[in-house]
Amino acid sequence: MAKVSKKSVEHILEAIGGQENINSVTHCVTRLRFALHDESKVDQEKLESIDVVRGAFSTSGQFQVIIGQGTVEKVYKILTDITGIEASSKEETKEAAQQNMNLLQRFVKMLGDIFIPILPAIVTAGLLLGINNILTGPDIFYDGQSVVDVHTQWADFANIINVIASTAFTFLPALIGWSAVRQFGGNPLLGIVMGLVLVHPELLSAYGYADAKEAGDVPTWNLFGLEIEKLGYQGQVLPMLVASYILAKIEIFLSKRVPDAISMLVVAPGALLITGFLAFVVIGPVTFALGNVITDFFITTFQSFSALGGLLYGLLYAPMVVTGLHHTFLAVDIQLINSDLEGTFLWPILALSNIAQGAAAFAIMMASKDEKLRGLSFSSGISAFLGVTEPAMFGVNIRYRFPFICAIIGSAIAAVFITMNDVLATSIGVGGVPGIFSIYPQFWFVFAVGIGISIVVPFVLTYLYVKFKKVEV
Repeated sequence: MAKVSKKSVEHILEAIGGQENINSVTHCVTRLRFALHDESKVDQEKLESIDVVRGAFSTSGQFQVIIGQGTVEKVYKILTDITGIEASSKEETKEAAQQNMNLLQRFVKMLGDIFIPILPAIVTAGLLLGINNILTGPDIFYDGQSVVDVHTQWADFANIINVIASTAFTFLPALIGWSAVRQFGGNPLLGIVMGLVLVHPELLSAYGYADAKEAGDVPTWNLFGLEIEKLGYQGQVLPMLVASYILAKIEIFLSKRVPDAISMLVVAPGALLITGFLAFVVIGPVTFALGNVITDFFITTFQSFSALGGLLYGLLYAPMVVTGLHHTFLAVDIQLINSDLEGTFLWPILALSNIAQGAAAFAIMMASKDEKLRGLSFSSGISAFLGVTEPAMFGVNIRYRFPFICAIIGSAIAAVFITMNDVLATSIGVGGVPGIFSIYPQFWFVFAVGIGISIVVPFVLTYLYVKFKKVEV
């Protein structure tokens, strides 16, 4: 743990534009999180030269200074003592930061705030599905057969794993409902109930809709002459997002107007009933069709122009992480996984992009003579290989720019290679080297080659750039 001096904290304060530039400040496990009045007053170079600072970046209206676990608490205490600024909650700082955000940034932040809390469940499901893939995938250990085909005693074991792993995707609307309704200011428990309503077993599963439609066997309700399809929304994102917003707003509207004495009898039942009818009559059909259009667009683009699609997504993913736009593609990944394709071609590119950023950080470690930078590069490179790129991207690569660019080049080349070979992931998993277990087994070798490209190209380009350009790092 780095030693923290009052002088170092004073230098941080000066570098961010002084006390008068601070609107609000809080901290997380590793970073100081500032909502600043004017981020243009920040002296980035001076800030990153301070001994306790490992990097700094701006995202979602917050200016974040990477300090490190344990040390950040000491820095925060000294900072609040020096300035006299009262400790702010994370929510207060987020609200202050939103004042600096435009409409698009607020929309992206909203999606991130909805999906990030449920990511652990989805990633865990992805890892477990990876184990199931190993047991049930043919041609991994035996020609034309899977492990459970040869060793039948493992069949039920694999089936239990599959049940546990697929639950997060089967009841995905409930997870989204909990997180989204909470984000929109409503009761998250009502969000869970609404999500479960949309996947009720009495409804036709969304997975069987296409076959039932072709056979003319889609069940319907008849509401006074209006026929409504009895369709569930398993694995769907858009229907639950819109329903969550409407549910929360109806609940808030009723809560303000219904007397407390009868609120329990009116607010929750009323909100659920109104939203439920709207979900089946309007929201579901419209957003289900819209989701299919979006999904078909990505599938058609990548199938018709696989090299171009891979190149563009490989080039743009890391910059999208910097802006926060990458959160919008979580919904697309989930839609692709639950489409007829039964897999996503976008998420494997994400995993390779993370690896490429780690490889560039390792190259800086090898090329640098600065012990502090070497230590930061090594730890952040390991983190990126395991799926967390923030320390590598903001602490090392973006600071020197060229490692970030070299990583993007490596990521793009690897992305072109795997998309031209039709690599698919069964689910969203750990976005680094362990991500191979979320890839369909028949694509493991191709994806492993992609990992090799995303390691070698950024590492070599970054290292050679330092040596031939004689850059001081």
